[in-house]
Amino acid sequence: MPFVELQTNLPAGAFTDDFVKKLCACAAATLNKPEERMNMVVKPGLPMLMAGSFSPCVMLSVSAIAATDSADKNKEHSAKLFEFLTRELGLPEDRIVVLFHALQPHQVGKKGTVMSFL
Repeated sequence: MPFVELQTNLPAGAFTDDFVKKLCACAAATLNKPEERMNMVVKPGLPMLMAGSFSPCVMLSVSAIAATDSADKNKEHSAKLFEFLTRELGLPEDRIVVLFHALQPHQVGKKGTVMSFL
């Protein structure tokens, strides 16, 4: 049950339903998780400063159980996500940051319990 949150200063018009579906498919494939288990949110139009500049930028946060828990895995994930974001949004790599968060099953609630018990 991965959680992906894209925060950006790009305008809302840059993020169609098609883009969100493509991002979901990319993240699911990258993390080796089924698309129907993905949770996505895109937050456009934010006041953002990255590396001292207000130029267009993206911060992508990826949280998952057993998929983001090592440097080797995250290096592979990062390469695939950067390729997608640079291609789809036309941003250079230095205007994109990806944050990885390793989750434990007891840290994710669902159906009135936590994933440890599902």
